[in-house]
Amino acid sequence: MQRKYLKTFFLLTLLFSLISCGKNNKQTQESDIANHHVIITYLTTGNKPKDSGTSEMLEKLNERLNELVNAELEIYYIPWNNYQTNYNLKLSEKDGSLDLIGTATDWLDAWKNVNLGNFMPLPDEILKTYAPKTWAQVSEEHWNVCRVNGMIYLMPEDNFTQWTNHGFMYRTDWAKEAGLNGVHSWEDLTKYLSFVKKNKNVMPWDSDGASSSFHPEGYIQSKSDFIIADGITSTNMFGTRKSNMKKIYSPLFEGNELVEYAKLMREWNQQGFWPKDIMTNGNGNRSNRDEFCEGLVGVEQHHTQTWYTQVYNKLKKNVPGADSGFFWFGEESGNIVYQTITHGAMAISAASKHPERALMVYDLIRNDEECYKLFNYGIEGVQFTRNSEGLREPVPGVPGITTNYWWGRNDQLEVRDTGTNWEVFDSINATYSKYKIDYPFGQIVWDLSNISSEIDAVADVYGQYMGNICYGQNPNPVQYVADFRQDLRKAGIEKIISELQKQLDSFYSNNK
Repeated sequence: MQRKYLKTFFLLTLLFSLISCGKNNKQTQESDIANHHVIITYLTTGNKPKDSGTSEMLEKLNERLNELVNAELEIYYIPWNNYQTNYNLKLSEKDGSLDLIGTATDWLDAWKNVNLGNFMPLPDEILKTYAPKTWAQVSEEHWNVCRVNGMIYLMPEDNFTQWTNHGFMYRTDWAKEAGLNGVHSWEDLTKYLSFVKKNKNVMPWDSDGASSSFHPEGYIQSKSDFIIADGITSTNMFGTRKSNMKKIYSPLFEGNELVEYAKLMREWNQQGFWPKDIMTNGNGNRSNRDEFCEGLVGVEQHHTQTWYTQVYNKLKKNVPGADSGFFWFGEESGNIVYQTITHGAMAISAASKHPERALMVYDLIRNDEECYKLFNYGIEGVQFTRNSEGLREPVPGVPGITTNYWWGRNDQLEVRDTGTNWEVFDSINATYSKYKIDYPFGQIVWDLSNISSEIDAVADVYGQYMGNICYGQNPNPVQYVADFRQDLRKAGIEKIISELQKQLDSFYSNNK
């Protein structure tokens, strides 16, 4: 523990020294930029592109970064296969090879990595000096969400409108044939998939069970008022109910929703809604999403944003007469929480050799119009053009870019594209606005130090059981869930709940 405090003190001393020159700081900064060219490495999740589009864009981007801050940017990719483990391992190396790190409190263990010392603390003055536009754009309230013990560790993606809540995309034309006025419940969805199986001669859902992001919380959110608490586990096991936000609750450990879900998934498996080899299959270069857009499957499961930006128009173009809808998890109960502003965020590696220049580069990527458009869309006139309505569209046959920049997008600089159905976007926004609540626990930084071993053990149990539950692979789902819960108890889930409850109690006590 003493080493951790000493290390933090050293980092803070280093950072404060960068701004301690007062009036001379600007001259020092300008001199450093003029005399020291640096390479800033940005880490993101996703597979490294195989074509030349991204490198061509970076060459152009680096011309501007060199001109403005005498720096250039390289990208380090963490492939999707086993990304969570590999991401955390790379961050833990702290060997100085990384500068900017894309992160998230709800799916990329941001707070865990803060507690492990993998991210650099950022004093307010450092941000004001080296990322002034970002500092001005983010509100005090939002900066406070990014603090631990008063110190900022994250720069939030809080100026970008998106809906990353999950649900099922389905064919509205097929639903009508099935006698449904759309799919608005899990019962509707079951009836729809049964109709597709019997009448359309396609696989209802050609899911790749080995890497699918299909989890039980979608059913649980629909059948209850469960709210996920971010920053505890990437498997979303803990939270509260909307009806009692002062009590920690795990629907995977108690309640009846998981049992009913397991029974339903067993039914789906028996009806053949997915391939028999669901737990080992892989679709190669053909994803279920590709197949859905070609009319070859009945559903696709992913974000709302994926539906209106990638799928809706593509299906209509590829399959004449086809149309799609979106059954969002929580629709039955009106249970939807607008994501935390740290669903995407940027951090600075604790071992960065150039933290001040990394902040400058981030500030440009986030706020400079030319840098932003290059990094998000590519080279205009080469990799994308604009139609007569000003909408962005790719150039056919030209490689696009893959920067996976989900950590600081900016509505003020976004260029709407032809691939998104903006009428659908506006419509679903209006629907969600009727029901949504803001994420209620954004200012809680869960301290997991006393329960880290139990969290790891519970995660292992989750991994052993959940795939079989989600895809109905056990003939007795009720007993299987009971066994799962018993193993969770042995792994220490009750200790986790007790510790989290103490912290939630403290939060409410301090915020009366």
